[in-house]
Amino acid sequence: MTELAVDTNIVQLQSGNVQISAYLAQPQAPGTYPGVVVIQEIFGVNEHIRDVTARIAKLGYVAIAPAVFDRLAPGFETGYTLADVEVGKKYAWEQTTAPELLSDIQSAIDYLKTLPQVKKEGFGCIGFCFGGHVAYLAATLPDIQATASFYGAGIPTRTPGGETPTINRTPEIKGTIYTFFGTEDGSIPPEHVQAITTELEKYNISHRVFRYDGADHGFFCDRRASYHPQAAADAWEQVKQLFGTVLAA
Repeated sequence: MTELAVDTNIVQLQSGNVQISAYLAQPQAPGTYPGVVVIQEIFGVNEHIRDVTARIAKLGYVAIAPAVFDRLAPGFETGYTLADVEVGKKYAWEQTTAPELLSDIQSAIDYLKTLPQVKKEGFGCIGFCFGGHVAYLAATLPDIQATASFYGAGIPTRTPGGETPTINRTPEIKGTIYTFFGTEDGSIPPEHVQAITTELEKYNISHRVFRYDGADHGFFCDRRASYHPQAAADAWEQVKQLFGTVLAA
């Protein structure tokens, strides 16, 4: 498939009573395209997330990555050192809440709906690390029909803001969800993956669960030491299949 040329820019979203920024990527060619929301890791809307957003747009989608830490630290973007991880974790788990995050994602969807080149129904969502957890939450939004959740830690045990664990919201998922895990990921034990699988099966949610042998947390990110090119390549093909089947059909 030939990749499309894309334009990128920063836009502003109204999420509740605050404004947040978002990175937008869209094909240059005229047409109407499905919309996809990209959810960041704990490191902000950094180079990796911007790259993923553009890659999705090149496939024939209008993709947007809301900066979900903007109400805490506008413009936050960091690297992958241990110190960076600690800062990002505090923002993610101690200072954000599930309602705020869902508001941010819905605001991104609502913005996409205002664009004439975006289809008004059937949106996708993809998230990584903390964003993989948030993507599982986002799958409960009525507009989301296809979700790719990459190595979202803590889904069976917690939720941002400390309310009921996110896994308890599994029955609210209306569309299709693909989840991706590495077998060497110390932050997501096998029993957590099994708990997610069990709940998805219990409620007859359209889903697939991918486990990659030898892959660690962050295996999709080619900026991290844990990058696993084989797992990343296969996972990308699965994402293309998911979005292509559900959103672009």
